[in-house]
Amino acid sequence: MNRALVAILILVAVAGASACNAPDFVDAKCPPGGTELTYVSFGQGFLARYCNTCHGRDVDERHGAPSKYTFDSPKEVHKWIDRIYDRSAGDNASMPPGPEDPPIEARDQLAEWLACGAP
Repeated sequence: MNRALVAILILVAVAGASACNAPDFVDAKCPPGGTELTYVSFGQGFLARYCNTCHGRDVDERHGAPSKYTFDSPKEVHKWIDRIYDRSAGDNASMPPGPEDPPIEARDQLAEWLACGAP
C-alpha cells in the first residue's frame, strides 16, 4: 500500500474515533446567562474565515462541499445549525478539513453561539 493511502486511512480513522466522542447539537447547552456572541460580532466572521470558502453561495470551487450547504446568511445558518455544530463546534473537528483549522477557543465560541440559537 502506498504511503499516501496509508496516511489518508489513518486520518479517517482518527477523525472517526474523535467524532464518536464529540457532543451532538441535540446535547448542546446554551450557558445559563445566554451569550453575547451574535451573527455580526462572531458568526459572520467565523463562517467567512473557516466555512464559506467552500460553503459560500457564490463560491466557484467548493472542494467537494455539496451545493445545498451554504452558510453565508443567518437564515442558512439556522437551516443547517445542527450540521454545523456536529461537524465544527467544540470538540467536533471534522470540518473544516484543514490545514487552517480554527483554534479550540474559536470552536468553543462557535459551540456557545450555535447552542444559544445563533443570535
